[in-house]
Amino acid sequence: MTGNLCPVMDENFDSEDGIFGDNGKFFREVDMSGFGNGEFEMATDSSANSYDGHVFNITDCTFNVTHGNSYTESTKNSLTPLNISAIGTDQEFDVEGYTKACSAVSNSTSGSVINPVQSARLSTRRSASIQFGKVEVRAKIPTGDWLWPAIWMLPVDNVYGQWPQSGEIDIMEARGNGPKYPYQGTNYVRGSLNWGPNHILNRAYKTYGWWTMRRGSYDEDFHTYSLEWDENFIRIYVDSRLHHLLDLKVKKSFWDFGEFPPMISQGAESVALSNLWVNGTKAAPFDQKFYLILDVGVGGTNGWFPESDEKPWYDRSQTAMGEFWRGRDKWYPTWPQDVGKRSLVVDYVKMWQKC
Repeated sequence: MTGNLCPVMDENFDSEDGIFGDNGKFFREVDMSGFGNGEFEMATDSSANSYDGHVFNITDCTFNVTHGNSYTESTKNSLTPLNISAIGTDQEFDVEGYTKACSAVSNSTSGSVINPVQSARLSTRRSASIQFGKVEVRAKIPTGDWLWPAIWMLPVDNVYGQWPQSGEIDIMEARGNGPKYPYQGTNYVRGSLNWGPNHILNRAYKTYGWWTMRRGSYDEDFHTYSLEWDENFIRIYVDSRLHHLLDLKVKKSFWDFGEFPPMISQGAESVALSNLWVNGTKAAPFDQKFYLILDVGVGGTNGWFPESDEKPWYDRSQTAMGEFWRGRDKWYPTWPQDVGKRSLVVDYVKMWQKC
C-alpha cells in the first residue's frame, strides 16, 4: 500500500480489562435470529437451557443496537437505500424483528426447536472502524462438523442501502468439517466480497477465492488472516501475500464490473435499475467505514453447506434446525471435548487506517 498507515486497534488479549463492557473494544451481540443465513446458533453469553413448549428469551438482546432488519430478513431485496446508521436508534421499533431476534418457541408437533447451540459474535462496531487500510487477525479455526468460523466486516453506516447494497468484506470464512469433506473443509479458507443492488443480484461470485493447505489443515495451528484495501485494490490473504484468497484490482466501478441488467422484476412490475453507487468513488460500495466481526456460526440454510447425503438437514425445510439437532449423534462426536479446539481462538487483532 502507498502512503501511511495509522494504528486504530492493537489488541493482544493479554488482559480482560477493556475487552468488553460499556467502553470495551469488542461489542458482544446477543441475537438468535439466524443472522440472515438461517444459522442454528444463538449468539449469547447465557448458560440457560430450555425445553419443549418453552418460550426462550435471551437476556440483554442487542436487536435495538444491531439493527435487526439486516440480520433477521433472509430475503433482502429492497432497492431503496435506507441511508441510516447501522447503530440506528432513529428507526421505528420493529416488533416482529425484535421477537425473532430475541426469543424463540419450541413445539414438538411442528418440529420447531429453540436454537440448540450457544456461540458468540463479537464486533468493533462501537470502537474501531476503517475506511481503507489494513486488518490483521491471528487465529485458529475450530474443529467440528457444520461449524462456520468467520472474520469479516460490515459498514458502520449503510451509506448505499441495506445488505448487500453497502457491501460486505469477508476476510476469512471456513467450515469445521474435516479435510475429507467434499465441499472444502478445514484445509481451506475463503475470502470474498458481497455487493449488489439486492440479494438476488449479489455479485459475490465475481469476487471470491480461497487458499488450501495441501498438508494439514487450518484448525491445527494459528494463522494470520489479512486484508489490505484502498481505492485501487482489495487484497485478502493468509500468512503471506503470496497466499492470497482474493487479489482484486479496482480498474472500473463496481457497477460496471457487476454487469447488472437494466430492468428487474419487482412483484408484477418491471423496474428500471439505476446505479446505486453513482455518488461514490470507483471503489463504491467499498469506500466507506467498515468495522470488524469475529464469530462462529453453526449450520445455516443459505447454501454455505451444500446439500449432500451427509448433511442432516435440508435448506428448504421448514424444520431445518430441528433436523440438524436430531442428527446430533453423527455430528456432535466430531466436536472436540476441549473447548479451545471447537472455538475460534484469536491471538491478536490489529487494524490500521490509511492516513
